[in-house]
Amino acid sequence: MHRSRRLASNLHDLRSAAASLPDAIVLLDQQQRVRWFNHAAESLLGLRRPHDRNALLQARLHGSELANWLQGDSSHPLHDIAAPGQPSRHINVEMLPFGHHQHLLLARDISHLTRLEQIRRDFVANVSHELRTPLTVIHGYLELLDPEDVPDLAPVLGEMRTQSRRMGQIVEDLLTLSRLETQNTVSDERVPMASLLATLRKEAEAISQGRHRIVLDATAHVDLLGSPKDLHSALSNLVSNAVRYTPADGTITIRWERTPDGALYSVNDTGFGIPADHLARLTERFYRVSSSRSRDSGGTGLGLSIVKHVLNLHQGRLEIHSTPGQGSTFACRFGKERLLPEHTGEDDFPPDFPDTP
Repeated sequence: MHRSRRLASNLHDLRSAAASLPDAIVLLDQQQRVRWFNHAAESLLGLRRPHDRNALLQARLHGSELANWLQGDSSHPLHDIAAPGQPSRHINVEMLPFGHHQHLLLARDISHLTRLEQIRRDFVANVSHELRTPLTVIHGYLELLDPEDVPDLAPVLGEMRTQSRRMGQIVEDLLTLSRLETQNTVSDERVPMASLLATLRKEAEAISQGRHRIVLDATAHVDLLGSPKDLHSALSNLVSNAVRYTPADGTITIRWERTPDGALYSVNDTGFGIPADHLARLTERFYRVSSSRSRDSGGTGLGLSIVKHVLNLHQGRLEIHSTPGQGSTFACRFGKERLLPEHTGEDDFPPDFPDTP
């Protein structure tokens, strides 16, 4: 009897502790019927006692993004969705196996993080916009100054022009990144890959100035569905990075090939390579493997962030493989839903692609 009382007390303490957690907890049986839930689940998910005991959670949350997730593959976490109980709040949700064919649904309120992220985005966008005009004015006046009129200041003027252009490019990249972060969808158009790949090769040759071997290997013979301007920006970024970070006499290989689940665009170089501990952070803003090398190459540190966001808008993903001293491969995977049969009409060349780099 003493042992039974102790077990009952322990069970009561566990229930009380779980009930007090700020994260929503829902215990589900193998049919996804609600067995138990805590107070946070009432607030975030809109569940009610005792009405929702033994109710099908998917039916109870019908019409919400969470219900669609429960109906599909719920083995992967669901990030940043509106809370069914309070649409003004945002939650992350995951499903964990529990006991004998049971599951534990966890929902965490991330509203404060969402607000902070929005503040950061607004700050970056506003500051970048405000910097654009004064930088344009400064760069304009620097262009008016002729180094031949003041020979002693020629090196200084040259460096000021270089840094002015670099600051201007950073501002433009920040504005592009801010726009992509606030976008949820893209305007789908046909993107003729044959024309785009030819343009990317010309751009690589222009940046290289004959110092590298540029190879184009296109065997996919399919086009993409998406934003011509954004896709050109992302794919071009990978090419220009490969050229800038590959020593003279190296090889840059641009590939466009079919895969079992869609198509793959990749850029392979024979450059310096990247240590494994840096790979996970390469798409962060301003993250640099080597600060001095990035500055010397003229990079802004924002290119891979732009690539990641463009791919997210096109339901694609970026894969990075690298071996120090041997080179790197940056690959963009696109699903079958983004592929179109190749069309070779003369009107395919989109106006957003420049004829020359």
